[in-house]
Amino acid sequence: MTVKDAMDLLGADVLVGEEHLDREVRSACGSDMMSDVLAFSKDHSILLTGLCNPQVIRTAEMLDIVCIIFVRGKRPDDTVLQMAKERDLVVLATRHRMFSSCGMLYEAGLNGGAA
Repeated sequence: MTVKDAMDLLGADVLVGEEHLDREVRSACGSDMMSDVLAFSKDHSILLTGLCNPQVIRTAEMLDIVCIIFVRGKRPDDTVLQMAKERDLVVLATRHRMFSSCGMLYEAGLNGGAA
């Protein structure tokens, strides 16, 4: 699956990184707790979250996450978006809730990796 595929599935808007929509993603993680995300160490993944602070960008950078999708209509401020842009991350926003977003991606074939 590509980032664009995920974007289309979720009806998401691109906030940053439109030039990277062709990147492949292999798994996804949904959480508002970055400590839980740190325990999920999969590369080429999507992070779904409602947490809109710089820690999300720092966590994504450490784990080779290629796309962050903000759920529930959340939109980070310009500082967070600038951080993402500097790190070549794709940032999307969807109005779907996290549970629904994860389910839609899973149903389309994206998995969460081994438990």
